[in-house]
Amino acid sequence: MADTLAAKILRDHVVSGEYAPGKELGLRVDQVLLQDATGTMACLQFEELGLDRVQVPLAVQYVDHNLIQLDFKNPDDHRFLQRFAARYGMYLSRPGNGICHYLHVERFARPGQVLVGADSHTTMSGSLGMIAIGAGGLEVAVCMAGHPFEIPSPKVLGVQLRGALSPWVQAKDIILELLRRRGVSGGLGFICEFYGDGVQTLNVTQRGTICNMIAELGATGGIFPSDERTREWLVYQGREEHWLPLAADPGASYDETEVIELGDLEPLIAQPSSPGNVVPVREVTGTPTAQVCIGSSVNSGYEDLAIAAAVLQDEVVSPDLVMTVTPGSRQILDTISRSGVYRDLVLAGARMLEPACGPCVGMGQAPPSGAVSVRSFVRNFPGRSGTQDDQVYLCSPATAAATALRGVITDPRDLGAEPPITLADGNPAANDRQIIPPLPPDAAAQVELVRGPNIKAAPAQTPLPDPLAGEVLIKVGDEISTGDMAPDGAVVMALRSNVEAMSAFVFRRLDPTFPKRARQIGGGFVVGGHTYGQGSSREHAVLAPKALGMRAVFAKSFARIHRRNLISQGIPPFTFADESDYDRAAQGETWELPDLHAALRDGQDEVQVRVKGTGRIFTVRADFSERERNIMLAGGLLAYIRDLGNNGTA
Repeated sequence: MADTLAAKILRDHVVSGEYAPGKELGLRVDQVLLQDATGTMACLQFEELGLDRVQVPLAVQYVDHNLIQLDFKNPDDHRFLQRFAARYGMYLSRPGNGICHYLHVERFARPGQVLVGADSHTTMSGSLGMIAIGAGGLEVAVCMAGHPFEIPSPKVLGVQLRGALSPWVQAKDIILELLRRRGVSGGLGFICEFYGDGVQTLNVTQRGTICNMIAELGATGGIFPSDERTREWLVYQGREEHWLPLAADPGASYDETEVIELGDLEPLIAQPSSPGNVVPVREVTGTPTAQVCIGSSVNSGYEDLAIAAAVLQDEVVSPDLVMTVTPGSRQILDTISRSGVYRDLVLAGARMLEPACGPCVGMGQAPPSGAVSVRSFVRNFPGRSGTQDDQVYLCSPATAAATALRGVITDPRDLGAEPPITLADGNPAANDRQIIPPLPPDAAAQVELVRGPNIKAAPAQTPLPDPLAGEVLIKVGDEISTGDMAPDGAVVMALRSNVEAMSAFVFRRLDPTFPKRARQIGGGFVVGGHTYGQGSSREHAVLAPKALGMRAVFAKSFARIHRRNLISQGIPPFTFADESDYDRAAQGETWELPDLHAALRDGQDEVQVRVKGTGRIFTVRADFSERERNIMLAGGLLAYIRDLGNNGTA
């Protein structure tokens, strides 16, 4: 049978279960990555597993999110992570070295392998022909302990790319086109596999843009073949020995397909406040803009910054706005310095930031109140920028640079011919001098971990109550992001190692009274709409509400990673069997789920909910695998593994 590329790699890594529709499979994991915003909590949970060393071939801890260091909290976290990496056998990328998913593509990603990372944009490594999946910190910690990564067998969405991009149209416009067609949940349950003659026209940097933002589609991952363009990249990075040719078999069939004629694409832009709210740039041209940001989490590669410099060469950014530029890595910073791109951007008036996540995750550079910010970033969820009434648009670097020049949203085609970009002389600074290798076991055993006063253990995992009952604490709408539950920005993100302190900010954008009410009531339930928990992999979006007593979430549908994080922490994610029951739900009602344990043990697909004092009864779906049911009954993934004696397959 002709196999897709995704199927080949998945089959090669199955160690438990079965790769088949509707079946769960356990994957052997070759690589894991953590970053500092997710890393401390993941490391603390790994310690609970009682091992002396990570059990995967490669584990990397990046420090790239919490770099502002307003006070002792972030420096304490970074010291802890550095010593943890040394103690348990991980590589550590030092602060300022670059963004985890960018650096991983540069230095570690390898065709044919499986990577699981505690960052939703881990998917970027799919640009090198590997299965790369974002997950919550606890699931990554369990993989670090040598357990397989358990997922439902993903379907494969084949995306055929035909032809070549026209001038001024960029790789960002390809992924925006997919988002325009399918929305933020249109990839749920899929790995998106790219094939066709158009693939050869895209280099690894361009493929990385697409695979990075495949997470915004709700997809499990994205993957390109490992071909001659892949080999060119690995040669450039000084790691040609890692190249392996990989592609789908001729005639491979896909579960669903999309066809994109690259030559028919035009510059696109996602309007506030969703990556799926995509329109042609020409429809919003002339919109006054107060800020332009290029780089950071995506579109911070050399070509991305070079096209911006070419647009702005011998020009000055509009006096009506502020522009920032964030390289993705120290290597890219070195390259733009040697090529003249850095100089052109500085002379044009751009503010040059260090290689870090920075403004993409609300870590500084917030836009003015109610003002338009045009960004080549990944997400424009409400308030993510740090300004609660922000108006963030997402677009390509070319569109962003044209906007910076004109002061209003501008279709770059209006500037005339696309300028050539400047190439750097010589090879990049492709070295690992800012990556600290793990210590050998004997030396590692002598490392003492130092925990600052803000580093606290995760909430305990205790068995699921039966019956399960509680008050509806809040009812929210569609596409609520993890940033609403565990907000972005320097102040709150500094608390990522202290769940109890972070819980004071849960749902602050939607209801500032929520934390106090939840504590006074003693906990209860959350009700949500479609795609509840979209966005980041941060398990803090579960841990912080759990610290306030959240016992279950009822929603129309869930984002993949957030649903998994809920289960991993012993919080059932139920979906409404009839969406009219969402409409009838009201804050303050008390809901009861009698005999929940029996329902889960018996494998029932639906359970009844009784609304106390009203006589109303409705049904919710319990679409869980046997393993997921056992995890929730135990109270969470750690408790489940403890019940197995840490010897079985988790």
